[in-house]
Order: sequence, then C-alpha cells, then structure tokens
Amino acid sequence: MDIQNLQNQLKWLPAGWLAKIEKYLYRLPGVKAKIEAEYDGIMAGMEESVKPYSHDFQSYTQIPETGLDRSEIIHQLEDLKDKEAPRWQEGFVSGAVYHGDQSFVDFLNQVYAIHSQANPLHTDIWPSSTKFEAEIVAMTARMLGAAETKDEICGTVNSGGTESILLAIKTYRDRARQQKGIKHPEMIAPVSAHTAFDKAAQYFGIKLNRTPLGPDFRADVSAVRRAINRNTIAIIGSAPSFPHGAIDPIEELSTIARQHGIGFHTDACLGGFVLPWAHKLGYPVPSFDFCLPGVTSMSADTHKYGFAAKGTSVVLYRGLELRRFQYFTASDWPGGLYFSPTLAGSRPGGLSAVCWAAMISMGQAGYMDATKRLLETAAAIKVGIAEIPEVYLLGDPLWVLAFGSDTLNIFQVMDHMISKNWSLNPLQKPNAVHIALTLRHTQPGVAEKFVQDLREAVTYVREHPQEKGGSAPVYGMAATLPLRGVVREMLRRFADLLYKV
Repeated sequence: MDIQNLQNQLKWLPAGWLAKIEKYLYRLPGVKAKIEAEYDGIMAGMEESVKPYSHDFQSYTQIPETGLDRSEIIHQLEDLKDKEAPRWQEGFVSGAVYHGDQSFVDFLNQVYAIHSQANPLHTDIWPSSTKFEAEIVAMTARMLGAAETKDEICGTVNSGGTESILLAIKTYRDRARQQKGIKHPEMIAPVSAHTAFDKAAQYFGIKLNRTPLGPDFRADVSAVRRAINRNTIAIIGSAPSFPHGAIDPIEELSTIARQHGIGFHTDACLGGFVLPWAHKLGYPVPSFDFCLPGVTSMSADTHKYGFAAKGTSVVLYRGLELRRFQYFTASDWPGGLYFSPTLAGSRPGGLSAVCWAAMISMGQAGYMDATKRLLETAAAIKVGIAEIPEVYLLGDPLWVLAFGSDTLNIFQVMDHMISKNWSLNPLQKPNAVHIALTLRHTQPGVAEKFVQDLREAVTYVREHPQEKGGSAPVYGMAATLPLRGVVREMLRRFADLLYKV
C-alpha cells in the first residue's frame, strides 16, 4: 500500500470519519513503516532542489578553528548571489523580489550599512530608529485612509506580514479577555485568508472558523454572518487574498463586525501599497481601509510593494487604546522595567531605516508609476491567458493572477513552466497556479515571454498527459489526499530537510 492507494480507498469517506481513522492509522501493523517509506521517497526527490550547493561549496558543521580570510568569504557569497540573482532579476519569479532595480538595491544596501548596528529596543542609544518607525507608521496610515476619519490611526513596525497578523489577533484576544471576559475566543476568516491566521489561532489558543467563498472567490458574506457567536473576537477580510488576488467585500463584512461590536481586520499585506494608487489611477477598487468605520485594524507589507528590503511590515489600529493590547510589559523583573511593542525584543534597526528610505525615495509619484506599470502588465498577461482555451483565470484579479484548467493537470503545466525557468505558486482547492506580478515582470518582453511559455506548456501537457516526474505528483497528492495529517507531516519532513547539512 502507498499513499496514493490509501487516498483512493478513503477519499469517499465523510470528513469526520477520516479524522478518526487518521488518529489510529499509525497503530496498524505495517502502515507506519509504509508511510515512512513514502515520506523518505518524496524527500529524496526534493532534496536536490533545496540543497543544490552540497557538492560545489564547503559545508560547515562546526566553527572553523581559524577564521577564513574575509576576501574568500566575500567571494563565496558573490558566487552564490551570481547563481541565484539572474532568475529574479530577469522576471521569472512570482513575488519574492518586488522592485529589484540594481541602483535601487544599491541605495537600500547603503542605507542599511549606515544603520547596521541600530537596535530599536535601545531607544536611548538609537532614537533615530523611533523616528523612522513612527514616520513609517504615519505615512502608511495616511495612505490607508487615516486622513478620511476622525479617529487616530496608529500602529507599529514589525518583521513581516505574518507578525502583523499575529500581533493583530493577539491584540483582539487580549481585548476580548479584559473587556468582555471571553475565555474561549474565536475568529472568522474566509478559506482564502492567509494561513498566518491559522498560525495565530494555534499560537494564541483561538478557534478559527473558516468560511466558504462565493463563485467570484470572494468571501461569502452570508456565511460569515452565520458564523458569528458570542465568542467571536474578530472577522478577517483580504485585500486581496494571496491565492486568487480577489478583494473580499470589506465594506459589507466590516459593517457586520461593527454591528456586533467585533473587531475587523483587513489583511492588506499584498495590496496595501498597490490598491490606494490603483484607485487613484481609476481602477475599480472597492473600499477596504480605514475610511470604512468598521475596519479596526489593517496589515500592510512595506517589504512587498512598499519596496523596502525584506523584514518589515506595518500593523495599524483604530485608536491608541486598541494598540495598547498589543504591547508586552513586565514590571517586576529583576532586570528592570521592560516592554516591547512587537513580538521581538532586539530588532534590526537597519531594516527600519531602509524601509523609511524606500518610502520617501519612492514618493507618491513613484508608487503611482509602479502601480500603473504593474497593472498594465497584468492586463496584457490576462489577455494572453484568455486566448489559451485550456486554462482560465480564477475570478477577476488585478495583478495576482491565478489560473486553472478543467482539462489538463495544472501542476504538470507548472512543471513545464519550471523547466523554462519560471517559479510559480501552486494552489489547491481548487488546483491552480498563480503568479504575483512585480516590477520585475514589467520589463520589456517579460509578459510576452510568460504568455508564450504558458501556451507552449499547455500544448506540451495536452500532447503528453501521462508524463510523470517533477513536482506535479507531489502537489497533486497534497491537494487531494483526504488524510490531511499525512500532508502536514510531509511538510514537517520538508522543514527538516531545510536544516540538513
């Protein structure tokens, strides 16, 4: 028996039965050994892709007795960069690097070097860090509707979208505990909301109620309304969602939250630095930010379309009182009075300096121009996808373009695109692939090459439907295997692989 056969035997059972079966599956004679063998085979096939340098570069499992010459270290680092940079520089990668122009990168690197020793934890030594972060928050808040409300919009700078989401949910949990006495908190999020909300639920002991999407891949408002109960502390909407690039009906959802006295979080990690400018350019962008009175918090990633270096995001709140539930304070520690606004204690102040510099160097005109180029490129690619009969766009996205197929194995199509050097994101439920467009894709000829390569990939898969290999079997199995614990364990094994020397 292998995992695929197990899937075929169990896929018709109700979900409740499957959960019970999975609980006892490993106790059956021989089953655990066979599943372990499947894991080993899958990981062996993945190892080369995540450990391509094992034969070309020296590995270190202990600190060298004598330190290496610095010039040799720099040479190794430059060699690694030269192997990796061309792929994203030439626009073959979904997301990941959102600006990437070398002169801009050099500028950000120079800024970081100037402030590389700064640590916002020590405000007495580096008050410049507090200047940068306060201004980052203020600029982001104003961009996201602060000027259109009488409420004070405040926030903090942190390490990325996941931390922004964790902080917001921790804040709602603590507020509900103190003000409403809620001991068993729950939150509501559409199935398309970022999985960081699952992480927040797991970390902070919150029940996450996932609600379905409508045919347009946006949150089903009626389903969200039905999911509310007396323990609900927050409702989530995406602007846009990571999988499908769809903007949830934030106005309707936030109104429901306000009527029930529940917090509402707009996750604009992807869209926070695109949608305001797209609206000004005349694109059909529904309201999603603090101009809606029911929106009580937002997340927006400065290290995505804000074009800062990786490692910064902003979480915003409607009012100082709400933000204070985010903070950690300790008043009785022998080490002195202690507080930290975010999850981390010490943080790299250089990244805050870089974020501040990126924002003020781009300016409104720079963000407007970047958004214009981004959306024009997306429009061209959408036209190209529409001309390929075997694939179709999911929903009506602006620049995060998900596409699937009713006649082909879309993961085989993705594999063929990988063979042409593209790096795309596989999706599930439904099976699809997406590309999050960046300024790298707005370079001359990149959009045309993507469409042409996709057309060739579709043709190849149509003519070779039985061809095996690549990542398609793994993604296909993960997307359809009813025993989700088996899939989660496979992901844990993959995480182990990342740390293998």
